[in-house]
Amino acid sequence: MALQKWSGTILVGAAAVVGATSGFAAETPWPAFGHDPSNRNFSDLTQIDRDSVARLRPAWIFQTGITGYFQAQPVMVDGTLYVSTTQNNVAALDAKTGEPLWTYTHRPRTEKIFGPPSNRGLAVSGGLVFEATMDGRLIALDAKTGRTVWDKEAVRPEEGESETASGLAATLGGKPVQGSSRLGFKMPPLVADGLVIVGVTGAGYGLHVEDEAGGLDGGSVVGIEGGYGRRGWLAAYDAKTGEERWRWYVTPPEGWEGGFVGTTADGTPLHRDIAAEKAAAPANRDAWRVGGGSLWMTPAYDADLGLIFLGTGNPAPQNFGLSRPGDNLYTMCLVALDVKTGALRWYYQQVPHDEWGYDVAAPPFLLDMPGGVKAVASASKTGWIYVHDRATGKLIARSASLIDQKNLFAPPTPQGTVVAPGPLGAVSWPPTAYDGRRAYLQVRHGATTYTVKTVPAAAGRPEIRYTETGEARGEPSFSTLTAVDLADGGKIAWSVRAASRLSGGTLATAGGLVFSGEEDGHLDAHDSRDGRVLWRFQCGAGLSGPAMTYALDGRQYVAVAAGGASFTKAAGFGTGDALLVFALPD
Repeated sequence: MALQKWSGTILVGAAAVVGATSGFAAETPWPAFGHDPSNRNFSDLTQIDRDSVARLRPAWIFQTGITGYFQAQPVMVDGTLYVSTTQNNVAALDAKTGEPLWTYTHRPRTEKIFGPPSNRGLAVSGGLVFEATMDGRLIALDAKTGRTVWDKEAVRPEEGESETASGLAATLGGKPVQGSSRLGFKMPPLVADGLVIVGVTGAGYGLHVEDEAGGLDGGSVVGIEGGYGRRGWLAAYDAKTGEERWRWYVTPPEGWEGGFVGTTADGTPLHRDIAAEKAAAPANRDAWRVGGGSLWMTPAYDADLGLIFLGTGNPAPQNFGLSRPGDNLYTMCLVALDVKTGALRWYYQQVPHDEWGYDVAAPPFLLDMPGGVKAVASASKTGWIYVHDRATGKLIARSASLIDQKNLFAPPTPQGTVVAPGPLGAVSWPPTAYDGRRAYLQVRHGATTYTVKTVPAAAGRPEIRYTETGEARGEPSFSTLTAVDLADGGKIAWSVRAASRLSGGTLATAGGLVFSGEEDGHLDAHDSRDGRVLWRFQCGAGLSGPAMTYALDGRQYVAVAAGGASFTKAAGFGTGDALLVFALPD
């Protein structure tokens, strides 16, 4: 751990950060990712509302000095704003002025990580700041000083590597190929019942091409036939000591193959070749050992039931299913776990035997349905919101479709199969905002071509089959901010097409606003009634993390990170290093 003074705060007008407004508590914090364990990304603050938002302006800007992949949602507790940056650095800032109070500079123990060095946020509880890092560590810092209290190495990313790019590189036009499925952490931790809970990513991704078009958008090689993945898991650590208390693995030794179902649980045909899968099953009994199942985002938590709810990722090998016959439980699921033990209480598999990359990636959120039913909702890459009974997992409702689906669940073929949505979803990892009636989602509309390819056998190497994915030519590609009325059967209340691709997730407030970020750098404030844009601000770099809001001394603030991401660079929009905090003028 190293402390340094970052001098990157820019005051944009002292008048914007002083004074008080009647009707506000002295402090209204944002104590955790998603605002609270419900994961609703909703605030009851009303100072910034439909009438006043046009006057919103920057109060201060903090520049981290590290450019790119800035996906974190800040947290505000006791007048201090905490934010994690790319490469897992942490800054504690005066939430009124942006003055740095302390900084933590992360020293990774390995450069071998999965994907870009992004981090999606922190947890603050009991005087400690908790961060889970891309190099497989869980760290507790003193919230007042930034001193390291404990540093737990949970996993080494390179442990158990089994993949190699050498057999494919010559066939891919010289594009660099990234190899092994390395485990690390991206999600903001959840603190619940004295435990810090976090899960690994990288378990089911596999080999892929790195190019300027931005990963999956520009074409990727994933799903190499055979046992090349890792086994995903979620674990709980003692918040005071860092000692591991329990661990739940996504892929079980028994029951991994499931029932070889022909439809999803809600009745949509899967177009599986069940006979071929069953014929391949005897030779692939141990596929669960490398079966994938990354965990992308923070669980929701119901303290009364003692349950946490989380989504699980795709099986490995991604997009190529013959070497993992069966339903591949418990990948592609919404699951409920006992918070004290990690025991599985129920599961709902959205996509059995996934071959399209439809991870259950978006954070689940809690809601109360008409009639008093306590529910949990999951926005999906397939294009629906699923609503379940929290206690039993029973499906209560499925929303109207968020997108125009095409060839849904049609398997990849050598000729190429065009399917909408593709692996980026309809709804990916960015969080959903929910105001007690409507859910507000950033929805991607587009199609992907899934093509099965073969590398012929060579001396000392057998034939290799894999699935390549690429953006489908001639198909529409755009984003919408979409409102779904969950109190009225999941109907689409409104949907507004964005000027550029949306990313980072949404924030809703009792002031009748929905904040949403764009890859071209705009932060937009929409009227929650009809989606009209009431205010826009160009933040200077693509927004790929969710906004949040808080109040201090009677003044409401809105904060968002602007750093871009790999796809914003590919789209022609720059990366950056700024945390922007907005307020109304005095």
